[in-house]
Amino acid sequence: MSLISPIFLRVHGARLLISSLVTCLLVFHSTVYAQTKQLRVVQGNNSIEAYAKGLLKLALSKAQDKYELQEAIPNTSEERMVNMLMDNQLDVVWYATTNDLEERLLPIRICIYRGLLGYRALMIKKGMQHKFDGIKTLEDLKRVSLGQGRFWADTNVLTANHLNVVKVLKYEGLFYMLDGDRFDAFPRGVHEPWSEINRYPKLSLDVEKNLLISYINPFYFFVNKSNTKLAKDIERGLRIAIEDGSFDEYFFNDPTVKDVVEKANLKSRTIIHLDNPSLPPKTPVDDKSLWIDPYSM
Repeated sequence: MSLISPIFLRVHGARLLISSLVTCLLVFHSTVYAQTKQLRVVQGNNSIEAYAKGLLKLALSKAQDKYELQEAIPNTSEERMVNMLMDNQLDVVWYATTNDLEERLLPIRICIYRGLLGYRALMIKKGMQHKFDGIKTLEDLKRVSLGQGRFWADTNVLTANHLNVVKVLKYEGLFYMLDGDRFDAFPRGVHEPWSEINRYPKLSLDVEKNLLISYINPFYFFVNKSNTKLAKDIERGLRIAIEDGSFDEYFFNDPTVKDVVEKANLKSRTIIHLDNPSLPPKTPVDDKSLWIDPYSM
């Protein structure tokens, strides 16, 4: 006759079952956690940072591996961020591309803003629209003067196209100089002039109504040159998002883009195209799926 009661066996068996289930759950949780890769990105939530992080999450949600963004580093200068990425202290950054960046880092050559940041509207002084009403071509545009930061990449593009550029050291000074008739227009990213004008309510500033200056100015995600697996996952995720429509859905619902669509009246503007002599040679300019048509917005 057994000395172990059936009740004891049932209780002991239940405890073993529970213990086994807990062990399995812990192992499963540890495995999932171990498979989730932490990607270190910059802290901050301005319009570009918020947009880039959201798009990065969208792209990586379509990867087989699991990724999670970790806001590890306070925002600092571009040069410092690039060096930190090269030293593996960061995993992903996002910048307008240059030949120098593409030599030092590994670019994912899909423009995260669909080329929108390559379009410039003109900030002008109120009452001066008549100076621009007859401008239709690049040659016409040479009749007016344009204010720009002395060391900005945009300045190199404008001067390479033989436009009349007034170079200024301080960003804030450009608004006061425009108001003071030191030059005729201040080219701004098509998403920028309305909010900037609101920051300077005492100045007599406006947005020119008819023109867009355009040049190819890709804005990319970059990773460390050795991190080819991450680069492939980001690129694959972005291409899937383009194909399934989720990229466009995210893009057109971004507050900055919605602001452009509402205020810029892109469909009625004359576009003046400029050459960008600093454009990296591997830019996929012929892949129409990667670039937005402003007349479709």
